[in-house]
Amino acid sequence: MENVILANGLKMPVLGFGMWQNTNEDEAVKSVLKAIEVGFRHIDNAAAYQNEELVGKALRESGFPREELFLTSKLRNGAHGYDNVRREVEESLRKLGTDYLDLYLIHWPVVKGHGEDWAEDNRETWKAMEELYKEGKLKAIGVSNFSINHLENLVNHAEVKPMVNQLLIHPGVTQDEVRDYCREQGIVVQAYSPLNPLSVLRKEDRVREMLQKYDKTMAQILLRFCMDLDTVPLTKSAHMYRIEENFDVFDFELDEKDFEYLYQWQHSDFQESDNQNERPPQIS
Repeated sequence: MENVILANGLKMPVLGFGMWQNTNEDEAVKSVLKAIEVGFRHIDNAAAYQNEELVGKALRESGFPREELFLTSKLRNGAHGYDNVRREVEESLRKLGTDYLDLYLIHWPVVKGHGEDWAEDNRETWKAMEELYKEGKLKAIGVSNFSINHLENLVNHAEVKPMVNQLLIHPGVTQDEVRDYCREQGIVVQAYSPLNPLSVLRKEDRVREMLQKYDKTMAQILLRFCMDLDTVPLTKSAHMYRIEENFDVFDFELDEKDFEYLYQWQHSDFQESDNQNERPPQIS
């Protein structure tokens, strides 16, 4: 597994296995076990996904060395605030059965009850995360769904700048301005839902040519696109063959013209807006 280096020197695998919407016990445990078996070392999770205990169970059953895995979790929207963070982190650690998290993120920048004071809310929340980072319970800290104004609020006030920003990214939604800002600040960008336009893009003649040219699936092309965009894609599946398929993306790169085609691709169902990450949270 290739790695990207975070601002503090921590190595993070360049491809992650996500656990969103994976709450069936049998499927969740088997999918994590399969992901580790095929080579995934980066597991992306969140308290709001309500499956941390299932991930913890899979990790115990795998017997895989904890230090060789990169585990991420995220703060619940209802648990913002300095006084809540430590309790939330301890609960995630208990459910996952680990003494530390490799990465912990603020899941959303603006949450219910803090529409007006979101800036102060995020600063106070971040302060508690900084303390846990200094204690070693969080090896790296970051954010998710943060636009530039949300990031600046922390960058300009924090002792420790966010090391990661997890964003919705795929062809049609590339979030160039936010990614550029993150690059300037040394913030690594993760790409969630990288396969969103799969069913639409596979109908394009140019893309069908790519599938034959690279002898890869549509999912593999989309994951490679995000990696070539210098982001860390997070893919998810409960299907064993797809988990294998989604990991098989390290033996090719898109040539410049194919990459540019996907980069410029637009569709009415996948339109990027200026407030892409200010929309209402999908989860509580």
